[in-house]
Amino acid sequence: MNFSTLSIHQKITGLLIIYFVIAFVAIASTLMVSWRLEGGAAAINDAGSQRMRSYSIAFLLAQHVEDPSSALTIETNNEINLFEKTLLVLEKGDPVRPLLLPNDPELRSSLKQIQKAWFERNKPHVLDILKETNTKKASRLLENYRSELKAFVADIDALVVMVEQSQARATKLLRSFQLGLVILALIGTLLLIYLFMRMVIIPVHRIKDGLDKMGKGDFSVRLPVNGQDELEELAVGFNRMAEHLQEIYATLEQRVKSKTQSIEFKSRELAALYDTTSFLNTASATEILCDGVLGKMVMLFGASAGVIRLIDPKHEKAPIVAWYGVSEDFLTKESTLSCGDCLCGESAIGASAVSCKVADIDQTELSRHTCQNEGFEGIIAAPIKTRQNIIGVFNLFFKEPRVLPPSEVKLLETVSQHLGAAIENQRFVEREKELAISEERNLLAQELHDSIAQSLAFLNIQAQLLQDSLRKGHYESVDGTLVKIKEGIQESYDDVRELLVHFRTRTEHDDIDVAIRSALEKFEGQTGIKTRYKYEGNAVPLQPETILQLMHILHESLSNIRKHSQATLVEVTFRHEAGCQMIIKDNGIGFDDAKEISDTHVGLRIMKERTHRIHANLTINSVVGSGTTVCLNLPLASNSFLVAEAIEA
Repeated sequence: MNFSTLSIHQKITGLLIIYFVIAFVAIASTLMVSWRLEGGAAAINDAGSQRMRSYSIAFLLAQHVEDPSSALTIETNNEINLFEKTLLVLEKGDPVRPLLLPNDPELRSSLKQIQKAWFERNKPHVLDILKETNTKKASRLLENYRSELKAFVADIDALVVMVEQSQARATKLLRSFQLGLVILALIGTLLLIYLFMRMVIIPVHRIKDGLDKMGKGDFSVRLPVNGQDELEELAVGFNRMAEHLQEIYATLEQRVKSKTQSIEFKSRELAALYDTTSFLNTASATEILCDGVLGKMVMLFGASAGVIRLIDPKHEKAPIVAWYGVSEDFLTKESTLSCGDCLCGESAIGASAVSCKVADIDQTELSRHTCQNEGFEGIIAAPIKTRQNIIGVFNLFFKEPRVLPPSEVKLLETVSQHLGAAIENQRFVEREKELAISEERNLLAQELHDSIAQSLAFLNIQAQLLQDSLRKGHYESVDGTLVKIKEGIQESYDDVRELLVHFRTRTEHDDIDVAIRSALEKFEGQTGIKTRYKYEGNAVPLQPETILQLMHILHESLSNIRKHSQATLVEVTFRHEAGCQMIIKDNGIGFDDAKEISDTHVGLRIMKERTHRIHANLTINSVVGSGTTVCLNLPLASNSFLVAEAIEA
C-alpha cells in the first residue's frame, strides 16, 4: 500500500499502533525479567534456608544422641519434612509468592544432585541415627553424618551461588531492557515529532502562509499537492478558491460598476415611486394625475413620448386623456382607438404590460404606420388597473428599438396600478360629493315641503280669501285675514331662519358637550324658552359624522318644540357610559303619540333617517298635557362602526 494515498487519520492511527506494539513488547519483557528476578530472589532465600535447616537437623540429632526423647524425634521429623517440602518448592516453583528457580540446565542438574544426595545418603543416615538406641553406635553414625553433611551443604552453597549468578545476569538484562525503553521512547518521540511535522504541521503552515498572502491581495498563490490525505484535499480546495477569487478580483471593477449602475437605477426607481405616490396623494383631478405621472415616467425611463388612455364606460374606446411628445396627427389618428386594436388596444383588455419593438408588432398597417410615422422604434404598453379591472393604458415610446428589462416593465406596471387606484379614488370622491349634495338637496326639499311650502299654501289661501272679501265688499273680515297673512309670513320667516341655521350646522367642535351647550344658548336667546343641560359619564370623543347627525336631530327637536309645544322649559341630558344617550324633554302641551306620529310627518321622518345613518335608535314618548320626551340611544359599537368606515374612506 502506498503511504501517500493514506488519509491523515489512517497514518496517525497506524503509527500509534506500531509505537504501542513496540512499547508493549518492551514493557512486557521488562515485566517478565522483573518477575524472574523476584522469583529468583525467593529461590535464593529458600535455598539458603536449606543450609541452616541441614545444620539444624544435625544439631537436633546431636541432642537426640545425648538424650533421646520423643519430642526431639518429632521436632527432627518436622525439620526433615520442611526440608523436603522446600526442595519440592525449589523444583516446582510457587507462582503465588512468587518463587521461581531459573530455567538453567546446570542449576536444575545441581538441584537434582542435592535431592539425590538427600534421599539416598543423608536422609537414611538421619533416620538411622534416630532409630539407634545404643548411644555409642548413634555417636559413630552422627560422626559419619557430619562428614557427609559438609559435602551436602557445599552442594547447597554451590546451588545458591549458581542462582545468585543467574540473578546477576537477569539484573543486567533488566537494565538493558530499561535502557532500551529509554532509547525507544527518545527515538519514538523524535520519530513521531518528525512525522507529525511532515504530515500535519508543515502542510498547515503552508496553508496559513497561503492565507496570509491571499489576505495581502496576492491571489496568485498556490499550494503544492503531494498526496491524497485531508490536508492535501484542503490544499486542492485552497487552490480552487484562490483561482476563483483571482477570477472574481479580475472582474471586480466591472462587477462593481454594474452593481453601482443597478443600485443607482433602483434608487431612481424608489425616488420615482415615492415622488409619484406623493403626487398621487395631492393631485385634485384625474387629468392632473395623468399629466403629472406621465411626465415623471417619461423622465425616469428616458422616453421620447408617452400617452395615457382611459377606457370609456362602454369599454369600446380608449381615448387619450394625457400626452407628451406626440404630434397632432398622432392624437387625431389614435384618439378613437378601439379596445383590442393594435398593441395599445390589446393592453386595454390584457392582463400584463408588454415591451417590444414597433417592427415586431403584428397588427394592421395603419396602426404600425402611426407609430413609425412618428419615428418610434420601441414601445411599452401597461394596463392601468384597479381592483383587477382595467380602466386604461399607459404607453411610453422610444426613438430607438428599445425593449425594457422585466424589472423596468414591472416598475411601470406598479406605477400604473397606483395611478389606477388614485383615479378610482378621485371618482369615488366625486361620486361621494354628488351623493352628499343630492342628499342635502333632498333633505332641504323635505324641510321646505314640510314648513315653508305649507306656510305658502296657507298664505295663498288667505290671499284668495282677502281678494274675495275685497271684491264682495266684506271689509269687516279683511283685518282678520290680514292678521292671519301676517302670522303666516312671520311663521315662514321663522322657518327660513331655522332652515338657515339647520343646514349651516357644522361640527365646529369635536366635543359633543360644547356643541350642545352652544345650540341651547342660541335656542334660548332666539325663543326665550328656558333650557337646562346635564352631561353624565366619560368624556370620550365621538366621530365628527356622529356629532353632526346628533346636532341635526337636536335642532329638529328644538324646532318642533318652538312650533308646536308651547313649552316654557326644555331639559337636555347627554350620557356617555356603556353607550351614548341623548334625552330631550319639554313641559309643553304634548300630543297623542299613538295617533299623531306617522311616516307622513316629514320632520319626524328626517329625524329617523339621520338616526339610521349613525346606527342608533330613536323613541318619542308624549302625553297630552305632560310634554314630550325624545330619546336617542347610540351603542358604542355603532360609533366603532363609524370609525371603521372613516378609516376605509
